[in-house]
Amino acid sequence: MTSPQNDPAPQPPQGHTHSHAHSHSHGPAAPVSRHLRKVIAAVVIPFATAVVVGLIAFWPGGVPDHERTGVGFDRQTQDGKVVQVVKVDCADVNAAQVPPTGDTSTPSGREAVNEQEGDCAKATIEVTSGDDKGRRFVEVVQPDAPRQLKEGQGVVVAYAPDAPRDLQYSVIDVNRKVPMALLAGIFALAVVLVGRMRGVMALVALAVSFAVLTLFILPAILQGSNPLVVAVIGASAIMLAALYMCHGVTARTSVAVIGTLISLLLIGLLGSLFIGWASLSGNTDDNTGLIKGLYPDIDMSGLLLAGVIIGSLGVLDDVTVTQTSAVWELHQADPEMGWKGLYRAGIRIGRDHIASVVNTLVLAYAGAALPLLLLFSIAQSSVGTVANSELVAEEIVRTLVGSIGLVASVPVTTVLAALVVSADRTGPGGAQAATAAPARTGRGRRRKTG
Repeated sequence: MTSPQNDPAPQPPQGHTHSHAHSHSHGPAAPVSRHLRKVIAAVVIPFATAVVVGLIAFWPGGVPDHERTGVGFDRQTQDGKVVQVVKVDCADVNAAQVPPTGDTSTPSGREAVNEQEGDCAKATIEVTSGDDKGRRFVEVVQPDAPRQLKEGQGVVVAYAPDAPRDLQYSVIDVNRKVPMALLAGIFALAVVLVGRMRGVMALVALAVSFAVLTLFILPAILQGSNPLVVAVIGASAIMLAALYMCHGVTARTSVAVIGTLISLLLIGLLGSLFIGWASLSGNTDDNTGLIKGLYPDIDMSGLLLAGVIIGSLGVLDDVTVTQTSAVWELHQADPEMGWKGLYRAGIRIGRDHIASVVNTLVLAYAGAALPLLLLFSIAQSSVGTVANSELVAEEIVRTLVGSIGLVASVPVTTVLAALVVSADRTGPGGAQAATAAPARTGRGRRRKTG
Protein backbone atom coordinates (compact mmCIF):
# COMPACT_ATOMS: atom_id res chain seq x y z
CA MET A 1 0.00 0.00 0.00
CA THR A 2 2.83 2.33 0.78
CA SER A 3 5.06 1.60 -2.21
CA PRO A 4 2.70 2.97 -4.91
CA GLN A 5 2.52 6.21 -3.00
CA ASN A 6 6.23 6.36 -2.23
CA ASP A 7 7.48 5.65 -5.75
CA PRO A 8 6.32 8.90 -7.39
CA ALA A 9 6.67 10.88 -4.16
CA PRO A 10 9.95 12.72 -4.95
CA GLN A 11 8.47 14.49 -7.98
CA PRO A 12 4.87 15.47 -7.07
CA PRO A 13 5.73 17.17 -3.75
CA GLN A 14 8.12 19.51 -5.55
CA GLY A 15 5.48 20.52 -8.03
CA HIS A 16 2.90 20.81 -5.26
CA THR A 17 5.18 22.97 -3.15
CA HIS A 18 5.82 25.32 -6.04
CA SER A 19 2.12 25.52 -6.86
CA HIS A 20 1.26 26.28 -3.23
CA ALA A 21 3.83 29.06 -3.02
CA HIS A 22 2.54 30.61 -6.23
CA SER A 23 -1.10 30.56 -5.11
CA HIS A 24 -0.12 31.99 -1.73
CA SER A 25 1.56 35.01 -3.25
CA HIS A 26 -1.17 35.76 -5.77
CA GLY A 27 -4.25 34.54 -3.90
CA PRO A 28 -5.81 31.07 -4.02
CA ALA A 29 -7.05 30.17 -7.47
CA ALA A 30 -9.73 27.54 -7.98
CA PRO A 31 -9.25 25.29 -11.00
CA VAL A 32 -10.71 26.77 -14.15
CA SER A 33 -11.43 24.71 -17.23
CA ARG A 34 -10.16 25.69 -20.64
CA HIS A 35 -13.70 26.17 -21.92
CA LEU A 36 -14.54 28.58 -19.10
CA ARG A 37 -11.33 30.53 -19.69
CA LYS A 38 -12.35 30.92 -23.33
CA VAL A 39 -15.80 32.21 -22.33
CA ILE A 40 -14.31 34.78 -19.94
CA ALA A 41 -11.68 35.80 -22.51
CA ALA A 42 -14.42 36.27 -25.11
CA VAL A 43 -15.86 39.00 -22.87
CA VAL A 44 -12.75 40.59 -21.39
CA ILE A 45 -10.48 40.68 -24.47
CA PRO A 46 -12.92 42.63 -26.72
CA PHE A 47 -13.58 45.02 -23.83
CA ALA A 48 -9.83 45.58 -23.24
CA THR A 49 -9.32 46.02 -26.99
CA ALA A 50 -12.08 48.64 -27.11
CA VAL A 51 -10.42 50.49 -24.21
CA VAL A 52 -7.08 50.53 -26.02
CA VAL A 53 -8.73 51.76 -29.23
CA GLY A 54 -10.51 54.47 -27.24
CA LEU A 55 -7.26 55.58 -25.62
CA ILE A 56 -5.63 55.88 -29.03
CA ALA A 57 -8.61 57.64 -30.62
CA PHE A 58 -9.04 60.21 -27.84
CA TRP A 59 -5.40 60.57 -26.78
CA PRO A 60 -4.69 64.30 -26.42
CA GLY A 61 -1.61 66.07 -27.69
CA GLY A 62 -1.17 67.79 -24.32
CA VAL A 63 -2.95 70.51 -22.38
CA PRO A 64 -4.03 73.29 -24.78
CA ASP A 65 -2.31 76.63 -24.20
CA HIS A 66 -4.14 79.71 -23.04
CA GLU A 67 -3.31 83.22 -21.92
CA ARG A 68 -3.08 83.32 -18.14
CA THR A 69 -5.74 85.38 -16.44
CA GLY A 70 -3.98 85.78 -13.10
CA VAL A 71 -7.16 84.66 -11.32
CA GLY A 72 -7.34 81.83 -8.80
CA PHE A 73 -5.14 78.90 -9.75
CA ASP A 74 -4.52 80.39 -13.19
CA ARG A 75 -1.47 82.36 -12.06
CA GLN A 76 2.25 82.18 -12.65
CA THR A 77 3.86 80.95 -9.46
CA GLN A 78 7.40 80.61 -8.13
CA ASP A 79 9.00 79.34 -4.95
CA GLY A 80 10.02 81.81 -2.25
CA LYS A 81 11.49 81.98 1.23
CA VAL A 82 10.79 84.24 4.20
CA VAL A 83 14.14 85.86 5.08
CA GLN A 84 12.97 88.34 7.72
CA VAL A 85 9.88 89.08 9.81
CA VAL A 86 9.56 92.36 11.73
CA LYS A 87 6.68 93.38 14.03
CA VAL A 88 5.22 96.80 13.18
CA ASP A 89 2.24 98.86 14.29
CA CYS A 90 -0.74 98.01 12.09
CA ALA A 91 -1.76 101.67 11.94
CA ASP A 92 1.54 102.48 10.17
CA VAL A 93 1.16 99.96 7.37
CA ASN A 94 -2.61 99.76 6.73
CA ALA A 95 -4.58 102.21 4.63
CA ALA A 96 -8.03 101.16 5.86
CA GLN A 97 -9.89 103.85 7.79
CA VAL A 98 -12.12 103.25 10.77
CA PRO A 99 -15.69 104.47 10.14
CA PRO A 100 -16.16 107.98 11.62
CA THR A 101 -18.93 106.66 13.85
CA GLY A 102 -16.76 103.82 15.10
CA ASP A 103 -19.46 101.39 14.00
CA THR A 104 -18.13 97.81 14.16
CA SER A 105 -21.46 96.06 13.63
CA THR A 106 -20.66 95.37 9.97
CA PRO A 107 -17.89 93.04 8.73
CA SER A 108 -16.16 95.92 6.91
CA GLY A 109 -16.22 98.07 10.03
CA ARG A 110 -14.79 95.34 12.23
CA GLU A 111 -12.08 94.60 9.66
CA ALA A 112 -11.08 98.28 9.50
CA VAL A 113 -10.79 98.47 13.28
CA ASN A 114 -8.70 95.29 13.42
CA GLU A 115 -6.36 96.66 10.78
CA GLN A 116 -5.66 99.72 12.92
CA GLU A 117 -5.00 97.87 16.16
CA GLY A 118 -2.29 95.48 17.31
CA ASP A 119 1.01 94.45 15.73
CA CYS A 120 1.29 93.35 12.13
CA ALA A 121 4.10 91.24 10.65
CA LYS A 122 6.22 92.87 7.94
CA ALA A 123 7.82 89.95 6.10
CA THR A 124 10.63 90.17 3.56
CA ILE A 125 10.30 87.43 0.92
CA GLU A 126 13.03 86.27 -1.46
CA VAL A 127 12.12 84.58 -4.74
CA THR A 128 14.08 81.33 -5.01
CA SER A 129 13.11 80.11 -8.51
CA GLY A 130 12.46 81.47 -11.98
CA ASP A 131 14.01 84.39 -13.87
CA ASP A 132 13.73 86.72 -10.86
CA LYS A 133 15.56 84.39 -8.47
CA GLY A 134 17.05 86.45 -5.64
CA ARG A 135 14.56 89.29 -5.96
CA ARG A 136 12.99 90.44 -2.69
CA PHE A 137 9.66 92.03 -1.83
CA VAL A 138 7.71 92.93 1.31
CA GLU A 139 4.46 91.31 2.48
CA VAL A 140 2.36 92.67 5.36
CA VAL A 141 0.50 90.04 7.39
CA GLN A 142 -2.46 91.13 9.53
CA PRO A 143 -2.60 89.89 13.15
CA ASP A 144 -5.87 88.00 12.54
CA ALA A 145 -4.74 86.45 9.23
CA PRO A 146 -5.18 82.65 9.16
CA ARG A 147 -1.67 82.20 7.74
CA GLN A 148 1.21 83.74 9.67
CA LEU A 149 4.74 83.79 8.24
CA LYS A 150 7.94 82.75 10.03
CA GLU A 151 11.60 83.33 9.17
CA GLY A 152 13.05 80.54 7.06
CA GLN A 153 9.63 79.33 5.95
CA GLY A 154 9.15 78.26 2.33
CA VAL A 155 6.28 79.95 0.51
CA VAL A 156 4.59 80.00 -2.89
CA VAL A 157 4.50 83.42 -4.55
CA ALA A 158 2.32 84.59 -7.43
CA TYR A 159 3.78 86.67 -10.24
CA ALA A 160 1.71 89.32 -12.03
CA PRO A 161 3.86 90.69 -14.90
CA ASP A 162 1.41 93.50 -15.78
CA ALA A 163 1.35 94.95 -12.25
CA PRO A 164 3.66 97.76 -11.03
CA ARG A 165 7.10 96.41 -10.11
CA ASP A 166 6.56 96.71 -6.35
CA LEU A 167 3.29 94.76 -6.60
CA GLN A 168 4.29 92.04 -9.06
CA TYR A 169 4.93 89.41 -6.38
CA SER A 170 2.69 88.32 -3.51
CA VAL A 171 2.55 85.35 -1.16
CA ILE A 172 -0.38 83.04 -1.92
CA ASP A 173 0.45 79.89 0.04
CA VAL A 174 2.96 78.00 2.14
CA ASN A 175 5.37 75.54 0.51
CA ARG A 176 4.38 72.10 1.81
CA LYS A 177 6.46 69.93 -0.52
CA VAL A 178 8.71 68.45 2.18
CA PRO A 179 6.02 67.28 4.65
CA MET A 180 3.82 66.04 1.80
CA ALA A 181 6.70 64.08 0.24
CA LEU A 182 7.62 62.64 3.64
CA LEU A 183 4.02 61.56 4.27
CA ALA A 184 3.88 59.93 0.82
CA GLY A 185 7.12 58.09 1.60
CA ILE A 186 5.74 56.80 4.91
CA PHE A 187 2.58 55.65 3.13
CA ALA A 188 4.57 53.80 0.45
CA LEU A 189 6.83 52.19 3.07
CA ALA A 190 3.84 51.02 5.13
CA VAL A 191 2.15 49.55 2.03
CA VAL A 192 5.31 47.66 1.02
CA LEU A 193 6.11 46.41 4.52
CA VAL A 194 2.62 45.05 5.10
CA GLY A 195 1.64 44.10 1.56
CA ARG A 196 5.09 43.00 0.34
CA MET A 197 4.99 42.20 -3.37
CA ARG A 198 1.24 42.80 -3.49
CA GLY A 199 1.86 46.20 -1.91
CA VAL A 200 4.51 47.02 -4.52
CA MET A 201 2.08 46.15 -7.30
CA ALA A 202 -0.60 48.27 -5.62
CA LEU A 203 1.76 51.27 -5.68
CA VAL A 204 2.58 50.63 -9.34
CA ALA A 205 -1.14 50.44 -10.12
CA LEU A 206 -1.66 53.71 -8.22
CA ALA A 207 1.04 55.36 -10.36
CA VAL A 208 -0.66 54.05 -13.51
CA SER A 209 -3.99 55.46 -12.31
CA PHE A 210 -2.50 58.92 -11.79
CA ALA A 211 -0.77 58.70 -15.17
CA VAL A 212 -4.05 57.92 -16.94
CA LEU A 213 -5.77 60.73 -15.04
CA THR A 214 -3.13 63.41 -15.73
CA LEU A 215 -1.95 62.36 -19.19
CA PHE A 216 -5.25 61.26 -20.73
CA ILE A 217 -8.45 62.18 -18.90
CA LEU A 218 -7.73 65.80 -17.93
CA PRO A 219 -6.00 66.93 -21.17
CA ALA A 220 -8.62 65.19 -23.33
CA ILE A 221 -11.44 66.98 -21.50
CA LEU A 222 -9.63 70.32 -21.83
CA GLN A 223 -9.28 69.72 -25.58
CA GLY A 224 -13.06 69.51 -25.88
CA SER A 225 -13.66 65.75 -25.96
CA ASN A 226 -16.87 64.48 -24.42
CA PRO A 227 -16.14 64.22 -20.66
CA LEU A 228 -18.40 61.19 -20.21
CA VAL A 229 -16.75 59.20 -23.02
CA VAL A 230 -13.27 60.16 -21.82
CA ALA A 231 -14.13 59.26 -18.22
CA VAL A 232 -15.53 55.85 -19.21
CA ILE A 233 -12.44 55.04 -21.30
CA GLY A 234 -10.03 56.32 -18.65
CA ALA A 235 -11.84 54.63 -15.77
CA SER A 236 -11.90 51.35 -17.70
CA ALA A 237 -8.15 51.59 -18.34
CA ILE A 238 -7.52 52.31 -14.65
CA MET A 239 -9.77 49.41 -13.65
CA LEU A 240 -8.02 46.91 -15.93
CA ALA A 241 -4.54 48.00 -14.86
CA ALA A 242 -5.32 48.13 -11.14
CA LEU A 243 -7.21 44.83 -10.88
CA TYR A 244 -4.92 42.70 -13.03
CA MET A 245 -1.71 44.18 -11.63
CA CYS A 246 -2.81 43.79 -8.01
CA HIS A 247 -4.68 40.47 -8.22
CA GLY A 248 -3.15 38.67 -11.19
CA VAL A 249 -4.48 37.65 -14.59
CA THR A 250 -6.94 35.03 -13.38
CA ALA A 251 -10.56 34.06 -13.97
CA ARG A 252 -11.40 35.38 -10.53
CA THR A 253 -10.00 38.81 -11.37
CA SER A 254 -11.81 38.77 -14.72
CA VAL A 255 -15.13 38.18 -12.97
CA ALA A 256 -14.40 41.19 -10.74
CA VAL A 257 -13.61 43.24 -13.88
CA ILE A 258 -16.93 42.29 -15.49
CA GLY A 259 -18.85 43.06 -12.29
CA THR A 260 -17.13 46.44 -11.98
CA LEU A 261 -17.87 47.25 -15.63
CA ILE A 262 -21.58 46.48 -15.25
CA SER A 263 -21.77 48.64 -12.12
CA LEU A 264 -19.94 51.52 -13.83
CA LEU A 265 -22.41 51.40 -16.72
CA LEU A 266 -25.28 51.57 -14.23
CA ILE A 267 -23.68 54.55 -12.48
CA GLY A 268 -23.17 56.29 -15.82
CA LEU A 269 -26.80 55.79 -16.85
CA LEU A 270 -28.26 56.88 -13.51
CA GLY A 271 -25.88 59.83 -13.26
CA SER A 272 -26.72 61.03 -16.76
CA LEU A 273 -30.45 60.71 -16.07
CA PHE A 274 -30.54 62.53 -12.74
CA ILE A 275 -27.95 65.20 -13.54
CA GLY A 276 -30.07 66.16 -16.55
CA TRP A 277 -33.38 65.82 -14.71
CA ALA A 278 -32.19 67.93 -11.76
CA SER A 279 -30.72 70.54 -14.15
CA LEU A 280 -27.27 70.40 -12.52
CA SER A 281 -24.95 72.63 -14.52
CA GLY A 282 -21.70 71.57 -12.84
CA ASN A 283 -20.69 75.24 -12.66
CA THR A 284 -21.20 76.11 -9.00
CA ASP A 285 -18.08 77.81 -7.65
CA ASP A 286 -15.15 80.04 -8.60
CA ASN A 287 -13.00 77.14 -9.80
CA THR A 288 -15.59 75.67 -12.16
CA GLY A 289 -16.46 79.18 -13.32
CA LEU A 290 -12.79 79.80 -14.12
CA ILE A 291 -12.59 76.53 -16.07
CA LYS A 292 -15.68 77.49 -18.08
CA GLY A 293 -14.25 80.94 -18.73
CA LEU A 294 -10.93 79.59 -19.96
CA TYR A 295 -12.39 76.71 -21.99
CA PRO A 296 -15.96 77.62 -23.02
CA ASP A 297 -16.42 74.39 -25.03
CA ILE A 298 -16.20 72.15 -21.97
CA ASP A 299 -19.47 70.43 -21.07
CA MET A 300 -19.58 71.16 -17.32
CA SER A 301 -22.48 68.81 -16.60
CA GLY A 302 -20.59 66.09 -18.44
CA LEU A 303 -17.57 66.92 -16.32
CA LEU A 304 -19.71 66.45 -13.21
CA LEU A 305 -20.83 63.04 -14.46
CA ALA A 306 -17.24 62.08 -15.25
CA GLY A 307 -16.31 62.94 -11.67
CA VAL A 308 -19.10 60.69 -10.37
CA ILE A 309 -17.81 57.74 -12.42
CA ILE A 310 -14.15 58.18 -11.50
CA GLY A 311 -14.96 58.83 -7.85
CA SER A 312 -16.98 55.61 -7.60
CA LEU A 313 -14.38 53.42 -9.29
CA GLY A 314 -12.03 53.01 -6.32
CA VAL A 315 -14.69 51.72 -3.96
CA LEU A 316 -16.23 49.57 -6.69
CA ASP A 317 -12.93 47.74 -7.18
CA ASP A 318 -12.82 46.92 -3.49
CA VAL A 319 -16.39 45.59 -3.40
CA THR A 320 -16.17 43.45 -6.54
CA VAL A 321 -12.81 41.90 -5.66
CA THR A 322 -13.99 41.10 -2.12
CA GLN A 323 -17.20 39.47 -3.30
CA THR A 324 -15.44 37.44 -5.97
CA SER A 325 -12.80 36.24 -3.52
CA ALA A 326 -15.50 35.30 -1.00
CA VAL A 327 -17.35 33.14 -3.53
CA TRP A 328 -14.11 31.50 -4.69
CA GLU A 329 -13.18 30.65 -1.09
CA LEU A 330 -16.67 29.28 -0.40
CA HIS A 331 -16.37 27.06 -3.47
CA GLN A 332 -12.99 25.74 -2.38
CA ALA A 333 -14.31 25.04 1.12
CA ASP A 334 -17.32 23.12 -0.28
CA PRO A 335 -16.82 22.12 -3.95
CA GLU A 336 -20.21 20.40 -4.01
CA MET A 337 -22.13 23.61 -3.29
CA GLY A 338 -24.26 24.73 -6.25
CA TRP A 339 -24.41 28.24 -7.63
CA LYS A 340 -27.55 29.09 -5.65
CA GLY A 341 -25.90 28.07 -2.40
CA LEU A 342 -22.76 30.00 -3.30
CA TYR A 343 -24.85 33.06 -4.13
CA ARG A 344 -26.81 32.91 -0.87
CA ALA A 345 -23.64 32.54 1.20
CA GLY A 346 -21.83 35.23 -0.76
CA ILE A 347 -24.68 37.72 -0.54
CA ARG A 348 -24.74 37.35 3.24
CA ILE A 349 -21.13 38.49 3.26
CA GLY A 350 -21.99 41.25 0.82
CA ARG A 351 -24.72 42.71 3.01
CA ASP A 352 -22.18 43.55 5.70
CA HIS A 353 -19.93 45.05 3.05
CA ILE A 354 -22.76 47.17 1.64
CA ALA A 355 -23.55 48.69 5.03
CA SER A 356 -19.96 49.71 5.73
CA VAL A 357 -19.07 50.90 2.21
CA VAL A 358 -22.20 53.05 1.71
CA ASN A 359 -21.67 54.66 5.10
CA THR A 360 -18.04 55.31 4.20
CA LEU A 361 -18.97 56.91 0.88
CA VAL A 362 -21.65 59.16 2.37
CA LEU A 363 -19.38 60.30 5.20
CA ALA A 364 -16.55 60.97 2.76
CA TYR A 365 -18.70 63.33 0.70
CA ALA A 366 -20.20 64.91 3.83
CA GLY A 367 -16.71 65.52 5.22
CA ALA A 368 -15.61 67.19 1.99
CA ALA A 369 -18.69 69.44 2.03
CA LEU A 370 -18.56 70.16 5.78
CA PRO A 371 -17.70 73.90 5.49
CA LEU A 372 -20.58 74.35 3.07
CA LEU A 373 -23.00 72.51 5.37
CA LEU A 374 -21.77 74.66 8.25
CA LEU A 375 -22.66 77.81 6.32
CA PHE A 376 -26.19 76.53 5.79
CA SER A 377 -26.42 75.72 9.48
CA ILE A 378 -25.33 79.25 10.37
CA ALA A 379 -28.00 80.63 8.04
CA GLN A 380 -30.56 78.36 9.77
CA SER A 381 -31.74 77.03 6.43
CA SER A 382 -34.20 74.14 6.37
CA VAL A 383 -33.15 70.70 5.15
CA GLY A 384 -35.30 71.13 2.04
CA THR A 385 -33.67 74.46 1.21
CA VAL A 386 -30.18 73.05 1.69
CA ALA A 387 -30.88 69.95 -0.42
CA ASN A 388 -32.43 72.05 -3.20
CA SER A 389 -29.37 74.29 -3.63
CA GLU A 390 -27.23 73.23 -6.57
CA LEU A 391 -24.05 72.99 -4.51
CA VAL A 392 -25.56 70.44 -2.14
CA ALA A 393 -27.74 68.77 -4.80
CA GLU A 394 -24.58 67.92 -6.75
CA GLU A 395 -23.11 66.13 -3.74
CA ILE A 396 -26.40 64.35 -3.05
CA VAL A 397 -26.65 63.08 -6.63
CA ARG A 398 -22.96 62.12 -6.59
CA THR A 399 -23.36 60.21 -3.33
CA LEU A 400 -26.64 58.46 -4.11
CA VAL A 401 -25.78 57.47 -7.67
CA GLY A 402 -22.42 56.10 -6.55
CA SER A 403 -24.04 54.26 -3.65
CA ILE A 404 -26.67 52.68 -5.91
CA GLY A 405 -23.87 51.42 -8.15
CA LEU A 406 -22.03 50.02 -5.14
CA VAL A 407 -25.14 48.27 -3.82
CA ALA A 408 -25.88 46.81 -7.25
CA SER A 409 -22.30 45.58 -7.66
CA VAL A 410 -22.68 43.14 -4.76
CA PRO A 411 -25.45 40.89 -6.18
CA VAL A 412 -24.17 41.33 -9.75
CA THR A 413 -20.60 40.27 -8.93
CA THR A 414 -21.73 37.56 -6.52
CA VAL A 415 -24.03 35.87 -9.03
CA LEU A 416 -21.37 36.10 -11.77
CA ALA A 417 -18.75 34.52 -9.52
CA ALA A 418 -21.17 31.82 -8.34
CA LEU A 419 -22.13 30.90 -11.91
CA VAL A 420 -18.50 30.81 -13.02
CA VAL A 421 -17.13 28.60 -10.26
CA SER A 422 -20.13 26.25 -10.19
CA ALA A 423 -20.07 25.84 -13.98
CA ASP A 424 -16.40 24.91 -13.77
CA ARG A 425 -16.89 21.66 -11.84
CA THR A 426 -15.63 18.78 -14.00
CA GLY A 427 -16.47 15.79 -11.82
CA PRO A 428 -14.37 13.27 -9.87
CA GLY A 429 -11.80 12.77 -12.58
CA GLY A 430 -11.39 16.42 -13.43
CA ALA A 431 -9.81 19.46 -11.95
CA GLN A 432 -11.07 18.92 -8.44
CA ALA A 433 -9.62 15.42 -8.19
CA ALA A 434 -6.37 16.67 -9.60
CA THR A 435 -6.12 19.30 -6.92
CA ALA A 436 -7.22 16.96 -4.17
CA ALA A 437 -4.62 14.27 -4.95
CA PRO A 438 -1.51 16.39 -4.31
CA ALA A 439 -3.05 17.57 -1.05
CA ARG A 440 -3.37 13.94 0.16
CA THR A 441 0.16 13.22 -1.02
CA GLY A 442 1.42 16.22 0.93
CA ARG A 443 -0.36 15.09 4.11
CA GLY A 444 0.96 11.58 3.68
CA ARG A 445 4.46 12.90 3.28
CA ARG A 446 4.17 15.06 6.38
CA ARG A 447 2.96 12.08 8.42
CA LYS A 448 5.86 10.03 7.19
CA THR A 449 8.50 12.66 7.97
CA GLY A 450 6.87 13.47 11.30
